[in-house]
Parts: sequence; structure tokens; C-alpha cells
Amino acid sequence: MKAKFIFMGLAVAALLSSCWGNGAKKDVEAAEEAVVADAANVVSIFNGTDFTGWKGYNRSDIPAKWIVEDGCIKFNGSGEGEGQRRDGGDIIYATPFKNFKFTFDWKISEGGNSGVFFYGKEIEGQPIYISAPEYQVLDNERHPDAKLGVDGNRQSASLYDMLPAKPQNAKPAGEWNTGAIMVYQGTVVHYQNGEAVVEYHLWTPEWTALIENSKFQTGNPYWADSANLLINLGKDAEGNLVGGYIGLQDHGNDVWFRNLKVEILD
Repeated sequence: MKAKFIFMGLAVAALLSSCWGNGAKKDVEAAEEAVVADAANVVSIFNGTDFTGWKGYNRSDIPAKWIVEDGCIKFNGSGEGEGQRRDGGDIIYATPFKNFKFTFDWKISEGGNSGVFFYGKEIEGQPIYISAPEYQVLDNERHPDAKLGVDGNRQSASLYDMLPAKPQNAKPAGEWNTGAIMVYQGTVVHYQNGEAVVEYHLWTPEWTALIENSKFQTGNPYWADSANLLINLGKDAEGNLVGGYIGLQDHGNDVWFRNLKVEILD
């Protein structure tokens, strides 16, 4: 078993070297140690070479605009915004998770917008954001969303349109950021570049109030179904915790993801 862990560590080191370059020896060594220490409950959900385990949302294949480039998942944007979805669409890791900590690195293009979803459901004829909260990925300096919403709740690492990430410590477009989403027994924490920046608690009156004070409110005809899904997020019709899918967003702009791992907390 020890030999298997060492092999996994070497594989991760090779991936990180290809994605980060020669100046990341210490980071690679740290990643090796983490894999050896946590292999029993950490799942790498991207192997650095192909989309094994992934698929398009509400489809069986991967949309053509999603590619693997230099050991990273990349979306090739149209430059025309999220309305131009030809050969695009969101993607999901096709295994649901309940209690977990998802860590990932992300880099956004200038003026770009994307996002990471959790507890997503595949609902025929509906996009993933109907059922799943969004960890915002954004160029805060250039994209208009950074100035919309309330108190910065559409800036990077925010719970999109509900809670702002504070402190707002995102790096500029073109630079790598480290993100994480921890979900455990209804408590959710967003992390950005090593800091906890958002915390909220599912299935509480406060959670319902967040939804009702956002664009997803039940009083908005377009979002009414979304509000009901979000209020009971991650549960089935009987109230049992079933979790959901992690997803990456096509918002029409170039975006990169790497080092995608899930630590199982069940």
C-alpha cells in the first residue's frame, strides 16, 4: 500500500510540474507529502490528461470548448458572453458528494467570468445554476458583476448574489488563485488564497432569508423553482441528504482549473 501512495505522489508531482513550471519544487514536494498523508480520504477528480469522471451537464459527452491544456482543465471562451453556448455548456464531475472539502486552483482571463457549483442536480431543460449555489470566479477589476449585486456579493469566491467574500483577496486576471469549498452537515465555508472568506448554514431560517433576498427568491417568477430547490439543497423529496455534483461553469470566457481534489468528510 505504501508503494501505491508513493506512486500517486510522484504522479501528482509530475502534473504539478507541467502546470507550474520548474520553479515549484517546494510546492511539488508538499503536494507529494499531502497525497501520501491523505490518500485514504482524498480523491483527485482530475487526472491532468483527460476528462475521466467528467461529463457535460445534462449530456453524456464533454462540450468541445472544454479541453485539457498543460495539465489543466480549460474552457475556450467565445468572447461573446454566456449567451453564446455553441459547442459549450457547463461540466460536472459525475459522482455526487455529501460532506467534503473541494480544493482547486483557478485562473480567469481579463474581463472573464466563471464559477464553481456544488450540490448540483441534473434537471432536464434547466441549467445547473437553477439547483446549485455558485462560488464566483471573476476578474474583479474588469467584469461589471464586481460592481453589481449587494456589498460585492458577485465578486470572486462570493456565494453568488447572496454573500460577499471578505476579505476580498483575489489575485488579478491571469494569475492563479487557490479556492476551496467545505460542506459539512449543512455548514459551508468558501476559502480563497488560504483564507476563509464566506460562511453560511444550509436548511436554516438564515439560509432561506439569503435566498429570498437574492434574485433567486420565490417571488421572482423566473427563479421560483430555483428558490425551492436551493432551500432544500442537497436533499431528496423525503429530506434525506443525497448531496450533489461539483460543476464548472461556461460563462463564455477563458478560464483554467487545476489541482482539483475532494477530501471526503463523511
